[in-house]
Amino acid sequence: MVFFFTPGLCKSYIPIGFQVRIPVPSMYNSSFLGRAFFMETSYEVPNFKVGLSVEAVNGDHSCSFGVFLGDYRVWNSAHFMQFYARGICMLELTKYGNLQLRDSKGGIGWRSGTSLQGVERLQLLRSGNLVLTDAMDLIKWQSYNFPTDGMLCGQRLSVSTFLTSFSNSSSIFYSFEIQNNKLALYLNSDKQKYSYWEFRLTKNRSIAFAEFGSTGLKLFDGNVRKLAQILPKRLEPLRFLALEKNTGNLKFYHYSALKGKFEASFEAINSTCDLPMACGPYGICTFSNNCTCIQFSRKMYRHDPNCSENFSSKFCQSTSPVEMVEIIGVKSILRVPPQRVNVSKEECLNLCVHDCKCAAVLYSVTGTAIFLQECYHYGVVRGLKQVEQGIGLSCLVKVPKGVGGDSGKSWNAKTWLLITGGVIDGLVILLVMGGFAYYMFVIQRRNSL
Repeated sequence: MVFFFTPGLCKSYIPIGFQVRIPVPSMYNSSFLGRAFFMETSYEVPNFKVGLSVEAVNGDHSCSFGVFLGDYRVWNSAHFMQFYARGICMLELTKYGNLQLRDSKGGIGWRSGTSLQGVERLQLLRSGNLVLTDAMDLIKWQSYNFPTDGMLCGQRLSVSTFLTSFSNSSSIFYSFEIQNNKLALYLNSDKQKYSYWEFRLTKNRSIAFAEFGSTGLKLFDGNVRKLAQILPKRLEPLRFLALEKNTGNLKFYHYSALKGKFEASFEAINSTCDLPMACGPYGICTFSNNCTCIQFSRKMYRHDPNCSENFSSKFCQSTSPVEMVEIIGVKSILRVPPQRVNVSKEECLNLCVHDCKCAAVLYSVTGTAIFLQECYHYGVVRGLKQVEQGIGLSCLVKVPKGVGGDSGKSWNAKTWLLITGGVIDGLVILLVMGGFAYYMFVIQRRNSL
């Protein structure tokens, strides 16, 4: 059930005292969406609009407002916290200059914090920036300073601000951050961060901020000198940047007037297996971009089943003994600082076995005359990817003792994939031969009649 309202949509600003409201259903409706647009720009197509929304979320009705570019929401008041309103969902610009969301019970779900600062109006700029201004047109609050999961033209990110995007998993989210000499995408889980894409500068140059524009993402130092630029692959002017909710990929979008929709002009990650959650927990992304569980689960899948369904991976909630199973021909695309350097493989594994927060280990040996031994610990078993053997990496996963089987504590991804592939190929051949035999039988029977 979807309702759209457009009260006074032609304006690009509203004054003090303005209110817009949507009734909240008394009974939960999983398909309910009510939206009232009340401001818009009148320049490019598609244009920017501001709307109040009531949506069915997590078994309740969430009240929020946001900035939309066409049908795409580029800023949302409920990005970090939902407001479950009762009776009505109301957005108002109070006489004291506060922009706030409230319901009929007096509950406040969001506010700008600009009371008694001389705010006169809420204005939607041509860029899509939503601002509160005083009588001198000085900005007292702006949506550009509170980024969510995207950037618009002219918007900046510094080391103190970053983009976030929340996956369907309640304990995992993605972030796009600036850190001194690099830009990075991170998978965040239980206060641990794992990078899975980086754009590094050379010559020890430091980034002060990044600014998105119609020609790409530009990086500047503290003296506002351009250090580098990430360019799109197409010439059409860009409209927005987005950190994708489902994949964690970073994309630049332009609008295709011919197709009437937004299309990606740049993708930070082009390979499925290089995405952090291309497969589910304890899943491996193969050379063919399919997913397989580690052998102790013995199943093939494409999307996101639970590969650890036969055991608990919550080791801090259990006192049962554990063991490490080595997976040959696999590495993790997630990057973390090494837990230890120049330690033996046995010591690296023992550290993980006795740390309940450690779920997997990547052990690396590099060098020729002098070997560098690095021990990496992971709190999640994610981002596993099939690789060629013999690259100096050992990947080991923690499991309850006995799950690894009696045949040893190592598992060859390539062998398992060849076996499953051979089984599938054999089934295909049997089906083809069976179909041919059936066809010949039918033809011969008809000829004999």
